[in-house]
Amino acid sequence: MLPDLMKYIMVYLISMFKFVGGPAFGAAYDLNLAGTATMTILGMMTTVTIISFFGIRLRVWIQKKYKYQRKIFTKRNRRIVKIWRAYGEFGVSFFTPILFSPVIGTMIVTILGGKRKRVIGYMLISAVFWALVVASLSDLLFDILFRL
Repeated sequence: MLPDLMKYIMVYLISMFKFVGGPAFGAAYDLNLAGTATMTILGMMTTVTIISFFGIRLRVWIQKKYKYQRKIFTKRNRRIVKIWRAYGEFGVSFFTPILFSPVIGTMIVTILGGKRKRVIGYMLISAVFWALVVASLSDLLFDILFRL
């Protein structure tokens, strides 16, 4: 079996790319709820910070390198813009852990013109709230399904 430190590092790494995966992994390996939530928050915020600073440059580089042109008016893009107009930076940031991955959510907010400091602040609020909720639910569900 993996030592606890490696398990917490796995929660951190998983949470960088898929937020809900971190708490699920933590619950499956019976890790401390506070430790799981903390590592989940740190994982998401690492991604948010990197994307906030380099997101637009990364997108431009990928488009140039691969000569990639996406359709502008797709059903998905219209939905994203509708959410943006209705809820703004805070709304998209708040729902990022549940609806998107940290990478996608941060790219959306950054590309649509979110200010870096506000994006990081809103994402932190969102990460703390959702980490506690998802980690608690994961723990509870894992206990109900596998430990009874």
